[in-house]
Amino acid sequence: MRAYPRPVAEWFSIEVLDGPSSARRWQDVYGDRLFGASYGFGATDWHWVQFDWGVVLEIELPDEFAFERFRDLPAVRAALDAVPDPVGGLLIHRGRGGSSGTRVPRRPLPFAGAGAVALSLPFDFEETPLVRMTLVAH
Repeated sequence: MRAYPRPVAEWFSIEVLDGPSSARRWQDVYGDRLFGASYGFGATDWHWVQFDWGVVLEIELPDEFAFERFRDLPAVRAALDAVPDPVGGLLIHRGRGGSSGTRVPRRPLPFAGAGAVALSLPFDFEETPLVRMTLVAH
């Protein structure tokens, strides 16, 4: 029997910023409803992150189609419509909260060590003789 690799799930984030009321209060009211709805679409993991400026719900779903169906649920739409700042207080994106949304983790860049080669200057530097100026008092 051949074992097939498990499909890689994707993380999606819903960031809610504070407005006239607290985003943590919004989390208390709508958090269980959001997770319950995501569980029905195959959510394998979820995590709340609290910041000084608001909260982030990170959900791991099988693919972006499951996330789109999740967002179209009436309960999810009602929760997203009730964020404390309806004009600029809601950010929805792929990836974990605050990330760039890449599917592959970033690899560390190599460090420039002591053995690095010096780069040449892009222009020719000409040495000019030092000119001395003397002040003459009248």
